[in-house]
Amino acid sequence: MTAASESDPEAKAVLQKVRKKYEAYKNLEAAFSLIVEIPEQPAKTEKGIITQAGKSNYKVELPEQTWWSDGKSLWIHQKEKKLVQINDAADPEDGSLSPQDLLRIYERSDFVYVLVNEYSDKKRILQQIELKPLDKNTDYHKIRIEVDKKTADLVNVKAFFKDGARYTVQLDKITPNKTLPAGFFTFDAKKLPGVKVEDLRID
Repeated sequence: MTAASESDPEAKAVLQKVRKKYEAYKNLEAAFSLIVEIPEQPAKTEKGIITQAGKSNYKVELPEQTWWSDGKSLWIHQKEKKLVQINDAADPEDGSLSPQDLLRIYERSDFVYVLVNEYSDKKRILQQIELKPLDKNTDYHKIRIEVDKKTADLVNVKAFFKDGARYTVQLDKITPNKTLPAGFFTFDAKKLPGVKVEDLRID
């Protein structure tokens, strides 16, 4: 298969159901567990929170880093270094994987996908879908997502990288339509006094 249009119709129906539900929300907050598995190293788990609104606004809070994006710029706060780097926001179709892509993976057009399994984890029926990038030059060779069949909620997203690394985002709690303050998706230097700022944007 060489185009997203050749994807499994059953998988497409599942993803469209997820998309319809999530896009009805004004915004979405998800508490998650990030599990990092690197060959010959012990697995590492971090807890975090991702909040997003629309296609381009998101904030990711992790123990060591915080990310803000307003769709144009991406600010990354490296807490231990007391450093904030400003980059241009990634193009959602450039083949990369940014945090918001993991919660909006269902709407990407640069994958071909298939429903590979449906099983019970004793609490619910899960539908497992595998997505393979059409761009063969990506650092990862497939993504596997699991969806709660009854609620159409994403349960987890797992990326399989070509170097053997695996990154799993396990969604622990989803809270839609929170009241967010103005400027929530942009970095405010006044709130982090003493932090060095490096502007790496091209323009």
